[in-house]
Amino acid sequence: MTAVPNITLNNGVEIPQLGFGVFQIPPEQTREATLSALEVGYRHIDTAEMYGNEKEVGEAVRESGIDREEIFVTSKLNNGYHAYDDALHAFDQSLKDLDIGHLDLFLVHWPLPGVGDYVETWKAMEKIYESGRVRAIGVSNFQPHHLRRIHGETSVTPAVNQVEIHPYLTNEEVRAFDTEHGIATEAWSPIAQGKVLDDPTIVRIAEGLGRTPAQVTLRWHLQRGDIVFPKSVTRSRVEENFDVFSFELPPGAMADITALDRHERTGPDPDEFNHIPG
Repeated sequence: MTAVPNITLNNGVEIPQLGFGVFQIPPEQTREATLSALEVGYRHIDTAEMYGNEKEVGEAVRESGIDREEIFVTSKLNNGYHAYDDALHAFDQSLKDLDIGHLDLFLVHWPLPGVGDYVETWKAMEKIYESGRVRAIGVSNFQPHHLRRIHGETSVTPAVNQVEIHPYLTNEEVRAFDTEHGIATEAWSPIAQGKVLDDPTIVRIAEGLGRTPAQVTLRWHLQRGDIVFPKSVTRSRVEENFDVFSFELPPGAMADITALDRHERTGPDPDEFNHIPG
């Protein structure tokens, strides 16, 4: 099995740099997809309350036969539970649904700046962290100005900021802020929901290396230092996405891919997104 590098978070916890994401995988497919990913060699699973498949992720972790301490599991606080007490209860429910003893990482899924005070939400996250039932806490989709408030008004710096990053949205400002403050950056939508796979630059680099465009794109993320978790329910693609440690992109290829940035999002703008599920 290929050894996946670990990133050491700001509290000393180690997280595998490559993981398996279950966003948009229906609950009825999640157990099998997660089991398959664990068989391939993934030891980092990224889920969320919002995805509606925590229970199935937990089933896969328990049924895999792999020691719980070897699997890093992330979940995220749903948007409807940002009030302090609601956040505490939502975490309890996530733990119950997953049924894997503890969480390794719990994130605030969105800042929701027009809905409530995400600083109060973060204080609930700190309380959860103090309980010892999660090894690290962090945020998702937070911009630098959101993080500055967290940094200035609370006592625990987020361990992780999970944001949209891919060659068409390199998100350099967020990455630079994260690095400056010791926050690890995770990249969601790493291949822009497939949009970058036909890009002539990426196709050219992939052909030159005898690799697929997806592998080249994931390798670009890894060499930049991002934590990344591609998603697929197709076993061959799950295996392909895992096979990204036996080659490197030369500096010129890295620069050419980074130059593709056009500030193009596949998801919502965190400064404007305030949706609470009905």
